[in-house]
Amino acid sequence: MRLILLVFLIFSTAQLMAQTETAYVTDTLRLGLHRAADTNDRAFQMLESGQQMTILERNRNYALIRLPEGTQGYVKAAYLVTEKPAKLIVAEAQAEAARLQQELVDLQQSFAQPAATIAALEQDLQSSNAALETSDQTISELNIVVDDYSKRFEQYKNSLPLRWVGGATAVCLLAGFLGGLWWTDYRSRKRHGGIRIY
Repeated sequence: MRLILLVFLIFSTAQLMAQTETAYVTDTLRLGLHRAADTNDRAFQMLESGQQMTILERNRNYALIRLPEGTQGYVKAAYLVTEKPAKLIVAEAQAEAARLQQELVDLQQSFAQPAATIAALEQDLQSSNAALETSDQTISELNIVVDDYSKRFEQYKNSLPLRWVGGATAVCLLAGFLGGLWWTDYRSRKRHGGIRIY
């Protein structure tokens, strides 16, 4: 009794596993989908290599399958494999390669604008560096002039300019001459009773 129960459990488990198993038609093959389990009737649909399906029941010779769109039928079990056929793997790899190529093109296009901006900024940087070098040279020349003026200032800081000295001397001479005339006139009038005598 236990042996029968164990065989029944193994068979039920295998049946459940077979119901959820995913399979594909092998490479380079057209497999007929039949309504009868013995596949003696005419196939009502042809399946291409790589066609995905769900196995509902399976025995040594035939398998009841369901296609993704819901169509059910029988096929010869010997032509079913659980691994993806090479045709399907190659098609997926080609699709992935095309997607990656398009992604690469998109990335190159998205980096084109920043690359142009970087090139413009590098050109601006070169221009700024050239202007900075010119400014540094001008500053060096101005420092030389400032040093020259500083030396002159140190040399002449306690002296007055010649124009000022000459102007002050002329003003003093004129003031002295006019002051002398006035003083002479004043003293002469005082001595002679207010009469001018020359």
